[in-house]
Amino acid sequence: MDLSQIRVSLDSEDSQERMRAITALRSYDAETAVPLLCNKLEDPEFLVRSFIAMGLGRKRTPQAFEGLLLLLDDADANVRSEAASALALYGDRALTRLVEMFEQDQHWLVRRSILAAVGEMDAPATLYRLCVAAIRDRDLTVREATALMLVRFAGTEYQTSALDHLLQFAKSEEAMVRAAAARSLRHYDLHQAREALAQLHDDPDHRVVASVLEGLVEG
Repeated sequence: MDLSQIRVSLDSEDSQERMRAITALRSYDAETAVPLLCNKLEDPEFLVRSFIAMGLGRKRTPQAFEGLLLLLDDADANVRSEAASALALYGDRALTRLVEMFEQDQHWLVRRSILAAVGEMDAPATLYRLCVAAIRDRDLTVREATALMLVRFAGTEYQTSALDHLLQFAKSEEAMVRAAAARSLRHYDLHQAREALAQLHDDPDHRVVASVLEGLVEG
């Protein structure tokens, strides 16, 4: 799609046309693409705004960064989630804002996206801070994601305290959380972890037992 077609499609009443235009901008340089993307930050369709967030993550410029900051305040959690993931691609300069967002935004999708995004960055101290903040999250899927993320701290300076949290997760009333804890505990070469896994091996929920057995097969 050439640039003139993209401009026309971005103003189309058909949201599919607008999304195709946004996708086509991937092949253009940031100087060309970012202003066009930023002009659509207030598009009425959340899917279009989500596509905008993804595009701004690929075209990393100061204007794109500011555009993503605006999308972090979007009314739709899907858009905020995409914006957070895209913002993480900017590296250390995004960390402070991502932490603030994690502390302020209680939507499960946003919080899981931030955990995953920071998990891909070289920021263990920040990731551990987020995990600790999410341990008692009201949403089950966030607690599950946190238990899985704690695997990152095996063999690190955070190992002892991370293991303590995993041992608590292993006693959770929720089978999904216990299963996630089992998957992480397999990577902790410590007797407390092995004892917890032995107990989880006899868990009444087959998903938990399967998580333990997977480790035995991999080992």
